[in-house]
Amino acid sequence: MRNFGGIVLILGVLGFFYAGGQKDKHPALPEGLTASETMRYPAGRWEVARYGAAGLALFGLLMAFFPKGR
Repeated sequence: MRNFGGIVLILGVLGFFYAGGQKDKHPALPEGLTASETMRYPAGRWEVARYGAAGLALFGLLMAFFPKGR
């Protein structure tokens, strides 16, 4: 489980940086949008992907540190 956590951690970090780079290629989001309205824009979708990758990295970190639970 420790190896799985390390792999997921690496994938999450790489995905975070990749999504951040892709988000910068699109125009900025207008101010005052709701979460569902941001999904209509490419930059908003990449921002959601960034948060998802950060969550994946956090999950991988937990699996690497606590492979069998506490």
